[in-house]
Amino acid sequence: MAVELGASRLLAPYFSSSQIVWTIIIGIIMISMAIGNVVGGKMADKYPTPTRLFIWLFAAATWIMLIPLFGKFVISGVALALAMIVSGNYLIWAAFLSCVLVFAFPLFVLGMITPNLVKYAVKDLNENGKTVGAIEASGTIGSIIGTFLPTFVTIPYIGTSLTFVVFASVLYIICMVYIILRKKYLIRTGITLVIALTVGILSNSIGIAYWQNNILYEGESVYNYLRVEETDDSVILSTNVLFGVQSVKMKSDGLTGMYYDYALAAPVMAGATSDLKVLILGLGTGTFASQCVNYFGIEDITGVEIDGKIISLAKTYFDLPENVKAIEGDGRAFITDDKNKYDVIMVDAYQDITIPFQMSSKEFFTLVKERLTDKGVMVMNMNLKADKEGGINDYLCDTVKSVFDSVYTVATSASGNVELFASDNYDCKDKLAENIPSAENQSVRNFLDRIKGILTEETGGNLILTDDKAPVELLGMRVLDDMIIGELEYYKNKFSGMSLSELIKLLFSGQLF
Repeated sequence: MAVELGASRLLAPYFSSSQIVWTIIIGIIMISMAIGNVVGGKMADKYPTPTRLFIWLFAAATWIMLIPLFGKFVISGVALALAMIVSGNYLIWAAFLSCVLVFAFPLFVLGMITPNLVKYAVKDLNENGKTVGAIEASGTIGSIIGTFLPTFVTIPYIGTSLTFVVFASVLYIICMVYIILRKKYLIRTGITLVIALTVGILSNSIGIAYWQNNILYEGESVYNYLRVEETDDSVILSTNVLFGVQSVKMKSDGLTGMYYDYALAAPVMAGATSDLKVLILGLGTGTFASQCVNYFGIEDITGVEIDGKIISLAKTYFDLPENVKAIEGDGRAFITDDKNKYDVIMVDAYQDITIPFQMSSKEFFTLVKERLTDKGVMVMNMNLKADKEGGINDYLCDTVKSVFDSVYTVATSASGNVELFASDNYDCKDKLAENIPSAENQSVRNFLDRIKGILTEETGGNLILTDDKAPVELLGMRVLDDMIIGELEYYKNKFSGMSLSELIKLLFSGQLF
């Protein structure tokens, strides 16, 4: 279980932590362990002592210990290699191959343990049920420890890399006890253990985004891989290695050039006054909240962010305004319990393919509508723009339209995101045009003047997401697949003439990306 949870965290920065990726991880692990069960059973019948099992287990421990080092290179290498040859279902193939290459072997070996234990532990057939029950119970207790300890202790406090080191060390201890008692292979196993343990610990200093040198912070939380980067004109938060900016702080007073600027139409629709009450579901590090303070002087802002460590980063690196009330929690749970009314509610909780289904349903948007004042407006960031009909954004638009009377969208020019505006008390486009002159900042007025003419009214349809049926992962994967292929087209052109050895050399030099 610890390896399974570690696998999800190692893959997430590259391929997301969606249900699809989790399915691949669980599937590969179950297949590997099933094969290990069969091979382990045959091994137990063939050899009279468990020595061979412990040799295999020692090898698996060494493999797990080295995952923090070679796993990052294998996964990033697979991500690039498949981008050059795969034209469809990229996410599935990349996650599948990475999982097989990095995690199949140690899980195969761990699958060999149970049949061997049964073989060597059962001495009396009259009590074989009791013996097998005790073995299974012990395995279940181990799985419970391997589930809770990584999630709540090791991954949040020491990171994914050292989590692999810790649990590989547990396997090493078990193996070494047996080897010492048998007085065999002591020197070889001892040298291997020292080398692997040293490499495992030192590999923790190699970041996930090992090819970048402008990183202010790189770490993990219970929910995310987190990286803060500094450029010449901004500070950026990213939860993905290759693509995506989740939050940004501009070093100058100008607009961000991203979807946050388009979202500023929402407070203008609501009146563009300092007494507005704003709720942000998916605060991030507070980019939109800071803009509301800087451009409109809004003082009453509440931001809900499920990841407490992101809130901490917001205060440390992104100058989150002191008047922003940052609450750690789930957006759906918060808005269900909160009875306050807001003039602007921003929904910004969608990240890559990882779209929380409970914040994409008709029931959720009905709750949002109930929390809006008479002049209130909802603005929602949709990050998976697609040219094909029937995509995730079509579902979201139809679902919102089934709740709100006036729904408009605008495609952002730089990031490819789509901003949606919805109100039940006025026409969003007309209200924007009416209130733009009241915005004090000239840059904001000029920008919104340009986008008011490209707002597109949504007429609605039958693609409705509900709490009971919201296949957001599958819908998002179709769009993300196309986006990834498009983004990686650059690498196809850049590396198309290189040999495999040249690509490997670039990969290990940190210059590949």
